[in-house]
Amino acid sequence: MIDKEQIQKQMIQAVEMVKQTNPMAGSITNSVTINLVANAQLAVGGSAAMVYLPDEGEFLAKAGGAAYINVGTLFPIYEETLPRTVKALQEAGKPWVLDPVAIGIGELRTKLLLQLKQYKPSVIRGNASEVIALAGLWDLAGGVIQSNVRGVDSTDSVLAAKDAAVALAKWTGGAVAVSGERDLITDGSVIAVAHGGSHFFERITGAGCSLGGVAAVYLSAASPFIAALTAAAVYNLAGQRAERKVDGPGHFQTQFLDELYKATGKEIADTLFELEEVTL
Repeated sequence: MIDKEQIQKQMIQAVEMVKQTNPMAGSITNSVTINLVANAQLAVGGSAAMVYLPDEGEFLAKAGGAAYINVGTLFPIYEETLPRTVKALQEAGKPWVLDPVAIGIGELRTKLLLQLKQYKPSVIRGNASEVIALAGLWDLAGGVIQSNVRGVDSTDSVLAAKDAAVALAKWTGGAVAVSGERDLITDGSVIAVAHGGSHFFERITGAGCSLGGVAAVYLSAASPFIAALTAAAVYNLAGQRAERKVDGPGHFQTQFLDELYKATGKEIADTLFELEEVTL
């Protein structure tokens, strides 16, 4: 039996702990979206630190509470930076979030994502096509190596990625969050489908990337499933509220950050989401 009230209590605790402790969630992230990632992490109460170099990644792995690894806009140095960073995270027992942006594009991206499988990220966040493709690359159920990835966009529905998300969560022992019109979050035994958000998310750069960064902030204070669900919920809430106050994507981004900042734990936990048990 799933206890929704207990899950909501844990979400509130995660939000309040982050606001009280200001945990640092270091990021190696997409250079196109780095500003929004950092600002979103700050808005929810965390602390941001963005790095590129291998030794700095190792330093953050030891100093931070959790980390965010995003494989978008790769630089050659990342061939050394990412493996060294996740190895340091594993050795330090620190949780981390993987965002397999644009999986399937380029040899380096594929090579790195294959390497990262053994380090079992605590949370995987991506769109439906990326999640399906990652499960395929890692030879897991529900995966298709040539999924319908179009750059950073998804051409698969969120529910189409359900089996892949469950398989990935079971492999890692963590959680997987599939972002879209509805968000699907699972730890392999429970599935949450969260509602809300805004159509303006598709008109700004970095909504998904910054969601991964915020999940890393909450991962410093909660289990992978609670962290991923709380991140999705605050984005859905803030997106809805921001959209009501603006008429374009430029103002939306500013208002969205304000709404992330203002959202309370209870408001986030009270957002609309359904829970179901995985039956396989």
